[in-house]
Amino acid sequence: MILQSVKMAWEAITSNKMRSFLTMLGIIIGVVALVVLVSLVNGATGAVTSEISTLGNDMVTVSISDDKGSPIRLEDLDTIAALDAVGEAAPSDSMNATAKFGYSDATVSLYGTTPAYYNIQGLTLQYGRFLKSADVQNASYVVVLAYDTAEELFGSADVVGESLTIGGRSFLVVGVLEKDTSIFSSMIGGYSAYAPFTVESRMADSPYVTSISISPAGNTDNTESQVNSFMLARFHQDEDAYRLMNMSSISDALSTITGTLSLLLGGIAAISLLVGGIGIMNIMLVSVTERTKEIGIRKAIGAGKKSIMMQFLIEALMVSLMGCLLGLTLSWIILAIASSIAKTISFSMSLNVVLLAVGFSSAIGLIFGLYPANKAANKHPIEALRYEG
Repeated sequence: MILQSVKMAWEAITSNKMRSFLTMLGIIIGVVALVVLVSLVNGATGAVTSEISTLGNDMVTVSISDDKGSPIRLEDLDTIAALDAVGEAAPSDSMNATAKFGYSDATVSLYGTTPAYYNIQGLTLQYGRFLKSADVQNASYVVVLAYDTAEELFGSADVVGESLTIGGRSFLVVGVLEKDTSIFSSMIGGYSAYAPFTVESRMADSPYVTSISISPAGNTDNTESQVNSFMLARFHQDEDAYRLMNMSSISDALSTITGTLSLLLGGIAAISLLVGGIGIMNIMLVSVTERTKEIGIRKAIGAGKKSIMMQFLIEALMVSLMGCLLGLTLSWIILAIASSIAKTISFSMSLNVVLLAVGFSSAIGLIFGLYPANKAANKHPIEALRYEG
C-alpha cells in the first residue's frame, strides 16, 4: 500500500511540475538559509579558533601598568616559572624602531625576550636559530627576524649571518622565522624582530619587565590562579596594577558566542521553513479540492480513510523532501563558492546540519500535510462523486 501511495504521489507531483516547484521553493529557501548560515558561522568559528590556537591558546599573559615600587626584573621570571602550574615564563616587552639594510628601511616592532618565548608562542624557524641564554646574559646584539621583515629589508629570507641596524644599533641576524600565513597576521600587518631582553630593555631605557608570556603546566585556570596570586602579593593586593589574560578563556567565550549565534541564525532560517510548510499546506488543499472526484472514485471502490490519508500525507512529505534535496544541493554550491572566495576559510556542510535540515523538512511536510490529508480522507464518497469543480 505504501509503495502504491508513493507511486501515486510521484505522478501527482510530476503532472504539474511548475506548481510543484513553486511549492518546493519555500522549503528550498528555508533549507539554504539554515544550512548556509549555520555552516558559515561554523566555518568562521573554526578558522578563528585555529588562529587563536596559533597565538597560544594555552597561554597566559600579564601586562604590568603600575609596578607599585616593586618592579618585575628578569630574574623574577625564574620564580614565576617555578610555580607548580607554570611551565615556562618569558618577557615580551617591545618597542618600535627603524631597521635599515643598505637603502632599505622599515619600522619594526622589536621584542625583547628570552629563549623560552620560542616554545611558549609556538614559533617555527625557517633559517638559523632562535635566541640562546648566552645571548641574554651577554646582552649580545643578535636578532631573529620575521620572514616578511627579512624579505622587506634584504629582498630574501635566507639572511642568516647578515648585519643590519635597528634603532641605530648594529645587529647580527642569527635566525629567520617561518612565514606566517595566518589571518591575524595579514590583518595586523607590520614587521617584527626578536632580540635578547637585556638588549631591548637597554635600547628602550626600561630595565624592568612589563609584559610576560606564560605557558601552563596542566590546566590554564590553575596557572592563571597561581600567577594572579603572585602578582597580587607583589603589587600589594592592587588588581589594577596589572592585567592578566587567559587565552583559553577567550576561546571558550568565542565558542559560547558563536554557538548562540548559530542557534539564533538557525532559528531565523527555521522560520523560512515554516513559511514553506504553509505553502505546502496551501497547495495540498488546492490539490485535494481538484481531486475530489478522484477521492470519491477511490472510496467507492473500497479505499479506506487510512489509504486516502496516507496518499496525501506521502505526497506532502515527498514535496518537502525534494525541496530539501534541492536546497542542500544549492547550499553545497554556495558554500563551495564562498570557500573559493575566502581562500583562508573552508566552509562545508557538517553531517549534523544536513540531518537537522532533513529532519526539520520531514517534520514540516508531515505536520503541514496532515490537515489536507485528513480533509481528503473525511470526504463523503457520494458527495465527492457529485462534485463538479
